[in-house]
Amino acid sequence: MTAVQPFTLTDLNGTDHSVPTGTKTLLCFVKEDCPTCNLVAPLLEAAHREGDADVLLVGQTSDGNELLVKNHELSVPVLDDSTLIVSFAYELDTVPHAILLDDVGEPIKEVIGFDKSEWQDLLNVDISDVDIDWSVLPDWRPGCGSLTQDPIIAERLRAEAENSPLRARRIEIASHDDVHEFLFDQGFTDGLPVVPPTPERVIRMLGGTNRDPQDVVATIPPNLAPATVEKIAINAVLAGCKPEFLPVVIATVEAMCTDEFNCHGVFATTMGGTPVMILNGPVRHSLGTNMKLSALGQGTRANSAIGRAVRLAVRNIGGAKPGGTERSTLGNPMKYTMCFPEWEERSPWEPLHVERGFNPEDSVVSIFAMSSGPAQIVDQTSRSAEALVGSFALSMRAVHAVKAHRAGDTILVISPEHVDTIQRDGWSKADIRARIQDVSSVPFRELIADSTSGVGIPPQAAAKMTEEQLSQPIPKFASEDRIHIVVAGSEAGKFSAVFHGWASGSMGSIPVSRKIDM
Repeated sequence: MTAVQPFTLTDLNGTDHSVPTGTKTLLCFVKEDCPTCNLVAPLLEAAHREGDADVLLVGQTSDGNELLVKNHELSVPVLDDSTLIVSFAYELDTVPHAILLDDVGEPIKEVIGFDKSEWQDLLNVDISDVDIDWSVLPDWRPGCGSLTQDPIIAERLRAEAENSPLRARRIEIASHDDVHEFLFDQGFTDGLPVVPPTPERVIRMLGGTNRDPQDVVATIPPNLAPATVEKIAINAVLAGCKPEFLPVVIATVEAMCTDEFNCHGVFATTMGGTPVMILNGPVRHSLGTNMKLSALGQGTRANSAIGRAVRLAVRNIGGAKPGGTERSTLGNPMKYTMCFPEWEERSPWEPLHVERGFNPEDSVVSIFAMSSGPAQIVDQTSRSAEALVGSFALSMRAVHAVKAHRAGDTILVISPEHVDTIQRDGWSKADIRARIQDVSSVPFRELIADSTSGVGIPPQAAAKMTEEQLSQPIPKFASEDRIHIVVAGSEAGKFSAVFHGWASGSMGSIPVSRKIDM
């Protein structure tokens, strides 16, 4: 039986009525457009006039309350619950919903919808003999859904309830203020419009995860602020995410805030570092991500919104904003967003997450600290794996600077047409990495800074080296495992791409992968 919640509501005459009333009371929740509510309204009026209990109707719409009174010439008090706060507290599914209370407010009987025998017992036995012609009434009629069951209304009510899961500070906006301009003025955006994070939208977003809204996912620098699930959800709303995207955002924030990834260094560097997110596993399909045409570009909500939500969380929770601890000399368009999935089904090789120790059926997000990209590699004429990957290597020598060798992590995104060329020769990812290191290797002496380029080995250091040392070939990347290879892009077009990494290793950033709790 429904637990009784004390309340006070006002009737159409402006009189307050409180429950419990101190006497036996018949309380009935109704709404004007429900045929069954209109069926029982005359019965409740008769009980009010003739019965030995107080009778109170609780109407869910203010205009509807007036129509009920007018249509049925009611004298019974009709209370205004147009805010639906009381109806929500009573956890109503259906109206009419009648509850008979004793003089201390304990429920005696409950009747939902219309069943003639139940209403006869309620009015003739539990209240008193009420003069009603039961013969003209149907034996049974279903009720209607309570307005509290409307999904949008339910989200608002849940957000406003005393036991709401929301704890974040609420900001009141004047009625005549433009909410979008307000969000710009307050610095909550990345320079592009955002979705206002109303309580209803945040409640809806939290429906995408089973985690408690107040769970602390990570501590985000530079402010070392606790990022709760709720606060991450707020930023997911701002970014335009769907609720089902939230677990990916949560997993990414968790991965990003590890000591290994060093997000404070990534965001504070003048070099313009930023996370690049790569998705693997079933999540790619369930969220409708784009791994094909324009996979690294605009046009897909999941790709764009997930990456943007992570960056807004860093900005709004952690406090990393340009001009503060964000000190990027030129900035980086990837600081808006960069998230894409690997097209595993189009690849002849193990997908990225399996290479990194996960099961094929796991949904995983991997993040890499990149300073620029994607830079396209154009090769429309190579017909062998050896020649094509040689083109990759020569293009990748430009990462940071041609003379900047022993570089750290880089991401090579190979397009399907280029995959086909490589696959015809049966090359593995290991073969690709070895070829890149071989072709990109140059003698040490070619890396010495000179009048052509001040980048490179200081001449005074090179002067102390032997001829053998100067002749030693130095590959572009510090090791083959720093070259991360994935497949993505359109079936048409012999264009691959490379992301240039930020500082790698313990002095910079180490790539991190996390399984996504879907």
